[in-house]
Amino acid sequence: MVATQNIGHADASDQRQWTLMWREDGGLMPSRAVPDSALLAADSWLVDDGRVRGLDHHRRRFVAACVEASGDSPARIESFWRDAIAALPRTERWFPRVELAGPEPARLFLRVRPAPPRTVNVTVCLTEEFDPRSHPRRTGPDLSLLAHLRERAAARGAQELLLTTPSGLVLEGTAASVVWWEDDVLCLPPPELPLLAGVTSALIQDRAAELGVRTEHRRRTVQELDGREVWLVNAVHGIRPVTAWLGRPLRAGPALRAASWQTWLDGVPDRLTAPIP
Repeated sequence: MVATQNIGHADASDQRQWTLMWREDGGLMPSRAVPDSALLAADSWLVDDGRVRGLDHHRRRFVAACVEASGDSPARIESFWRDAIAALPRTERWFPRVELAGPEPARLFLRVRPAPPRTVNVTVCLTEEFDPRSHPRRTGPDLSLLAHLRERAAARGAQELLLTTPSGLVLEGTAASVVWWEDDVLCLPPPELPLLAGVTSALIQDRAAELGVRTEHRRRTVQELDGREVWLVNAVHGIRPVTAWLGRPLRAGPALRAASWQTWLDGVPDRLTAPIP
């Protein structure tokens, strides 16, 4: 049930950002936003005029994260999810986030936010520090830390910061998966490394399989990306080729394939079903 009829989408659009808390016996209702430090699990995606990429991937990832974090029943999380999707605006660009927040008892929230401006390429900061996350496979507990790392990267003129293992192996960005090309092979870090299961990365791998493009998981150090076409990929920006590396003498390779894959990804989103009346 969705108890948000008094928050019409037109009025909500004027408000620009709002939070709803979910109750099993009452649906969604207005609430204060919880701090990122309280998050046990979260998931975000882009809604562009009522269209979304890979929404079912996001649903499965969020349900699994909530079950892991709190032991909650999948059926309860699914019920919240249905109400949350029904409450989303169907016009304009939004970047909603579903949240499980503690302490006990953990509560479920929907935070509706305007989408940030889209960028088509990215400058990445490289540091000597390795991945500091406590829960790399689950979005939520480390969001405050990752935001701080992005702020540090921004102070140096970059939009992202690359996370690595203590031995220097490439992992991912603070808010994006990393993929790269070695000749005609699409490469990704091996899944046994501490990585978040990226939805956009999964869609790209599916597309590669359809096209007969060879895909491999390879362990690579930052230096081994020198001169290669590297993409940072996520829900809000899609595919962004790396056009500059900051912090080390690394060359960004020419983005020979990015434009055609960006065009394909722009055509992937599916339309949300109509809101529940």
